[in-house]
Amino acid sequence: MSLQERIKSVSLIFACGTALFSDGYANGVIGSVNTLLKRVYGAKVLAAHNYSTVLSSVAFAGTIVGMLVFGYLSDKIGRKFGMMTATVIVALFSGLSAASSGAHGNVQGLLQMLSAMRFFVGIGVGAEYPCGSVSASEQSEEPGIGKKAQHRWFALATNTMIDFGFVVAAFVPLVLFWIFGEHHLRAVWRLALGLGMVPALLVLFWRLNMDEPERYKKDSMKNARVPYLLIMKRYWVRFAAISFTWFLYDFITYPFGIYSSTVVDNITGSTDSLTVVFGWNVVINLFYMPGTLVGAFILDYLGPKYSMITGLLLQAIIGFFMSGFYVQLTKHVAGFAVLYGIFLSFGELGPGNNLGLLASKSGPTAVRGQFYGLAAAIGKVGAFVGTWAFPPMIDAFGGPESVRGNTGPFWVGSGLAILSALVTFFFIHPLTQDGMEKEDCAFREYLEANGYDTSQMGLGEDTIVNEAVAEKLSVGEKV
Repeated sequence: MSLQERIKSVSLIFACGTALFSDGYANGVIGSVNTLLKRVYGAKVLAAHNYSTVLSSVAFAGTIVGMLVFGYLSDKIGRKFGMMTATVIVALFSGLSAASSGAHGNVQGLLQMLSAMRFFVGIGVGAEYPCGSVSASEQSEEPGIGKKAQHRWFALATNTMIDFGFVVAAFVPLVLFWIFGEHHLRAVWRLALGLGMVPALLVLFWRLNMDEPERYKKDSMKNARVPYLLIMKRYWVRFAAISFTWFLYDFITYPFGIYSSTVVDNITGSTDSLTVVFGWNVVINLFYMPGTLVGAFILDYLGPKYSMITGLLLQAIIGFFMSGFYVQLTKHVAGFAVLYGIFLSFGELGPGNNLGLLASKSGPTAVRGQFYGLAAAIGKVGAFVGTWAFPPMIDAFGGPESVRGNTGPFWVGSGLAILSALVTFFFIHPLTQDGMEKEDCAFREYLEANGYDTSQMGLGEDTIVNEAVAEKLSVGEKV
């Protein structure tokens, strides 16, 4: 196979997965936007109806809706339909978030509209998981992808994009603050949200000429009855294990990412300088990148299961260390930030890179969107719960002014990381190269052994032939 064909195969994986950048950006930027809203409208206004937590968590609620609805649509209508719709939703409601306003300049009305728009952005972001990620996983086993690079390209096109979104989400408010200054913070928060439109629109054009993945064409149940009871009987253990570990991972990761600016605010003595707070926020978020990048390159050698366990155990060790030496570390802000970043980085090397891979390749093509969407939705419930639990957790340990209050979340997070590693070891199956094709063959045999007519699976020969003819005609017209 030529180099050009291999590049085309890899680019298709990225066309499917890159829109997950919007997930990282949308969820990461709201932490800085919350800080700005407090400066502009006053902390009391945001505290009146707990708007800070609402804005941080409402996108997760929308994401859950998007994952569940589009998980079904991805399987029954098509991957491309879901991906195109998702990008339009993200672009539209990112713009409307930036334009939020209340009647007659009412601040509460503005915050209510912003909360509603964030919910709809979440739906678009959620749709990307069972549509974009699932398509990326199916493209990763195409002939143009090397056997020892299938897992790597998937991780780079999905989780690395999410983490890069977190980094950019931390950096953009800082740059905007440098441009507009202390007296134009309204422009800073509105533009920070509105710029979320740009990546979504770019990916929309990239996806226009895409086709459905070959695995979907061959083994989907788009035109067939889905035997859910048979599917659950075969896959419920691995599904439950993946969903549980995803819940724990998001419970740990998203609150720590969103509240990183709050943590930095505490360790820097609640400085009034937004440059300092946002600057340290950028430093911390940058640590997502080495975790996901290094993790991607060891994936095809250790395998997703053992890569995940390695990341979780290393994350737990760092978390316990930070808890035990918190007092000493707060006297050296740079050291604290570096260790905090390493804590997040190991999370990306482990479950960050591997949960999506396990969810997309542990089930059959016929219900891959629903399997992935439901598992990811359970994970996002963890993120939703975590954003609400994080502040009360600090209070329960003694409050943000105490050492115990600030170390409590690290004790909890590290303990949950060890629990996730144990569940992964005992209940999650290792993945192999070309595993989806093997799983689909085993799934067909299982269905046939239980009296299901597998001849109705796939898009049908006529559909595939027509698509091939259309593609040849398109090429002929170009020539």
